[in-house]
Amino acid sequence: MLMAVDIGNTNIVIGFLEGERIVGSYRITTKALHTSDEYTVMISQFLQISGYTRRDVEDVIVCSVVPKVMHSFRASIIKFLGFEPMVVGPGIKTGINIHMDDPKTMGADCLTDCVGAYYTYGGPVLVADFGTATTFNYVDGKGTIRAGYITTGIRAGAEALWGQTAQLPEVEIVRPKSILATNTRSAMQAGLYYTFLGGIERTVQQFREEIGEPFKVVTTGGLGRIFKDDTDVIDVYDPDLIFKGMAMIYKRNVR
Repeated sequence: MLMAVDIGNTNIVIGFLEGERIVGSYRITTKALHTSDEYTVMISQFLQISGYTRRDVEDVIVCSVVPKVMHSFRASIIKFLGFEPMVVGPGIKTGINIHMDDPKTMGADCLTDCVGAYYTYGGPVLVADFGTATTFNYVDGKGTIRAGYITTGIRAGAEALWGQTAQLPEVEIVRPKSILATNTRSAMQAGLYYTFLGGIERTVQQFREEIGEPFKVVTTGGLGRIFKDDTDVIDVYDPDLIFKGMAMIYKRNVR
C-alpha cells in the first residue's frame, strides 16, 4: 500500500492507495509546531482506522508547498516506517514538461495536479485547483505545461471581507439559495459565491480566446465542489486529483 501525502498551506491530506484505488483519506490542520512524534501518532491512528498497520505501508510519496513542515513530517516517516519518503520536486520524473520562464518555481501541488489531470483525462486540459490560493494551469496535447494563473482563494477573500470590515460577520462559504439576499449573511454569501463563479467563467473564457483550440477543464480542491454543478465551463470535478497525480509520479520513480 502506498501512502500519499499532500502538505498544503491549510491542511495536510493523507491518502492510502491500493493501486489506483484510494482506500482512506484524512486531513490534519497544517501547523509548523507539530512534532515528529505527534505526526507519528496521527499516522498510526489513521492506519488503524483504515484497517492497516505500519507493515502494510510499502512506500510514501509527499507533495509539499510548506517547507517548514517538512522536517518534522519527514522525521516521523523515517522514525515510524523506517524509510525516506519520496518527495515531488527537482529530479523526480513526472512525464510532464514545464515550458515556463523558471520551471523550478512551479508549485509541487500544481505540477502533481497537472500530472493527474493529463494522464487521467487527456490533453489539452486546463487544470484548476480551488484551495488556499486558486490556480489554473494549461497543459497542451503533448503533455507540456504552457501557462499558469494564480489568484486569491475564495476563503482568503472571504476572510479579508469580514476581517477588514468591522460590522460584517464571518459566514460559511456555500451556494446561496438566491442572489436576492435579504440579510447581511446571505448577502455576503451571495456576493462571495457569484463573484468567484463569475471569475472562474471569465478566466476560462480568456484562456479559450488566447489558446484558440478546444480543451477540457478539470477542477479540484475542497471548495471546487461548491461550483461544479452551477456552470457549464467545468467538465470534471475530481477531489482526488492530487492523489492520482502522486500515484502516477510514484510509478515513474519506483525505487
